[in-house]
Amino acid sequence: MDSFTHFNEQGRARMVDISGKASTVRTAVAVTQITMNPATLSAVKEGRIGKGDVLAVAQVAGIQGAKKTSDWIPMCHPLALTGVNITFSDNGHDVLHIEVEVKTEGKTGVEMEALTAASAAALTVYDMCKALQKDMIIGPTMLQSKTGGKHGDFQREDHRKP
Repeated sequence: MDSFTHFNEQGRARMVDISGKASTVRTAVAVTQITMNPATLSAVKEGRIGKGDVLAVAQVAGIQGAKKTSDWIPMCHPLALTGVNITFSDNGHDVLHIEVEVKTEGKTGVEMEALTAASAAALTVYDMCKALQKDMIIGPTMLQSKTGGKHGDFQREDHRKP
């Protein structure tokens, strides 16, 4: 296992210097889910939430979250993202699945951007539906896959949705 790279010689936090790294195409896919009452999921799917189109707003929030990840996570580098795609599916009963794919061509990966986007989208769904239901459960949130970079590709072995 590699040593932690976010500490300087004094053991204090630092942003890793990536100036010597080669630019490569990098992708990351993160997934999360929200468990809710069947009536809440139906209301989301049928557009019956008073605040508006839940999935459209969550999609925009997720994209914005990906773009602003370095503002939220202190050691993340600001990245020029080349693509963010968020898709929603459900189990037909009580679970809304969120999948986010983020792409860039750069010197560092987009795992944190994908995870942040998935989280922001899920939190937006919660916010827009909380008047109907306050005990919704978000998660687990996880990295499903990544490509590019020094450490190579990663694919979650169990291929599960959360």
